[in-house]
Amino acid sequence: MTTAKSWEQYPDTEIIQKIVRGEIALFEMLIRRYNPFLYKTGRSYGYNHQDAQDLMQETYINVYLNLAKFENRSSFKTWITKIMVNHCFQKRQKFSYKNEMPSEEVLHEKSTPMYTENNHTDTEKITVNRELSHVLESALQQIPLEYRMVFSMREMNGFNVAETADALSITESNVKVRLNRAKAMLRNEVEKTYSAADLYEFNLIYCDALVKNVMEHIRAL
Repeated sequence: MTTAKSWEQYPDTEIIQKIVRGEIALFEMLIRRYNPFLYKTGRSYGYNHQDAQDLMQETYINVYLNLAKFENRSSFKTWITKIMVNHCFQKRQKFSYKNEMPSEEVLHEKSTPMYTENNHTDTEKITVNRELSHVLESALQQIPLEYRMVFSMREMNGFNVAETADALSITESNVKVRLNRAKAMLRNEVEKTYSAADLYEFNLIYCDALVKNVMEHIRAL
């Protein structure tokens, strides 16, 4: 029997084919694979931790229901991110959503990030980096949304120019211009001392809970 764990190294297309054919349990693999991308997208859009998680869950359900329609014209990463961005936009339109600053209670002091190249062994350095994280998050929230989202895609989620343009439905030229302007808006000292890729860490404790909720919804369909 195929398990999610045994498919960790397989490309999205193969996993999707298996899910469409009935191996629903493998959808967990996609959830875990894309949690960091969607979480950063939701937070960069201005939503707080809980709202970002709710939007992620809605996105995953939508993706599952339409998985058979995925035509591989763009990467699955771009496709699922566009769906997440659309949910973020719809929520903002529906509730006239106002940006919220990240809450101090979002991060658990002893929780471990899902993915990390963390070589920090010094407690003081960890504390300093956490403080810098809050400083940069705050600085990013002051940047207009159109620039913040491009910065998030390119610098935090690792999208290339074409993927970013596709996900946000703008031109590649606009991506380049907006990224340069976004960087210019950030304070130089913050940009130099903190790695953007580590922003908005999605902790393992949250990942497990989200996986459980989404899979329960899917099995109930």
